[in-house]
Formats: sequence, C-alpha cells, structure tokens
Amino acid sequence: MVRIGHGYDAHRLVEGRRLVLCGVEVPHSCGLIGHSDADVAAHAVADALLGALALGDIGQHFPPDDPAYEGADSLELLRQVFGLVGARGYELGNADVTIVAESPKLAPHIGRMRANLAIALSCGVDRISVKATTEERMGFTGSREGICAHAVVLLTKRAD
Repeated sequence: MVRIGHGYDAHRLVEGRRLVLCGVEVPHSCGLIGHSDADVAAHAVADALLGALALGDIGQHFPPDDPAYEGADSLELLRQVFGLVGARGYELGNADVTIVAESPKLAPHIGRMRANLAIALSCGVDRISVKATTEERMGFTGSREGICAHAVVLLTKRAD
C-alpha cells in the first residue's frame, strides 16, 4: 500500500532572525519569523508526512502557543513526525521539496539541505529532492515579504 501527502508552509521574513531552511543556516539579511526556527521546508515535509497518514498538521502536534516549542529545531520536530510514520508501519519512498524565495540564492545550499532531510528521514539522499524557484517578483515571495515551501512525499507500507 502507498500513501501520498502534500505539505505547504509559509513564513514572513524579518530582520534580526536566522534564515534556516532544511536545517541549513543560509546567510541572509533577514530570517523567517515563527514560534520555532520557522524552517518552512522542514514544516512542509512534516505536514506532507502527516497528511499522507491523515494525522492532521504540524500545528496540531506542536502547537505554536506551547512554550516547549519556542525556538525549536524543526529538523527535530520532523524526526518526531517521521517516528509516527514508522510506528504505523510505513517508510519513505521519496520526498520532493520546492522552496519559493526571491532571495537569497539557494543553489549553493541544496546539497546540505538534501543531506539534512535524508538524515532526519532515515533514508538515502537519493530519495530526497530539494529545488528552489522564484515567483518572478510576484506575490509575497516575489516582493521578499516571505518564503514558502511545498513538499510531496510517497510512503510505502513496510513488508514486515
């Protein structure tokens, strides 16, 4: 049996915060605001995993008003979500992530992003795709107000 999930997340860019994407601190004049480290890409993958198994969304599992998650490492939250996947007898087939940002340029960081996600999801990097694109200066990402990410995952039932 296979399950497919889609995740989406968006956060506003502000001065005075680190920009963390797929667990990589990307040099930039602004970072994403959020209760955790605001890693939109890790959040999108977590939501895709949760969606594939009809387990709600990341906010239900890690409420944004819970002080326990203030400044949380989103890759750690992703590992916890992936634990739910394994507990239900599934494993990752693959994950495909698209980060939408007008700036900064993300190409130099994609390899580390893929490696971080592969570690968090207990799989080979060949099962992880991370891409970056712009919206040609349209919308909130194009005007540099924020960054968003989409993720799609395929889960397969383990043959225990």
